Amino acid sequence: MSVRMAEDVSAQVPTDDFQALEEKVYRTIELYKTAREARAAAERDVRRLREQLEEREEEAETLRREMVKLRKEREEIRGRVEKMLTQIESIAEEQAAS
Repeated sequence: MSVRMAEDVSAQVPTDDFQALEEKVYRTIELYKTAREARAAAERDVRRLREQLEEREEEAETLRREMVKLRKEREEIRGRVEKMLTQIESIAEEQAAS
């Protein structure tokens, strides 16, 4: 902008109006900075929450695998106990019959 154009604009815009405009521009700049900081904070929060979610998903998968393993072990033990009980009943019946 040339000096002459600046003088023309200054002559057309009263000082109070220019100051009001200047204040609006500075407020807009501050709002922009605040919004940019808020966005950066939100992005950090999103990254942190995604990491936590991944950790929880891994933990849940580990717990699922452990639960399946424990259920299999329980069924195996149940089968072994039932077999022992059957043998005990068989022995008891033999003793009762003799």
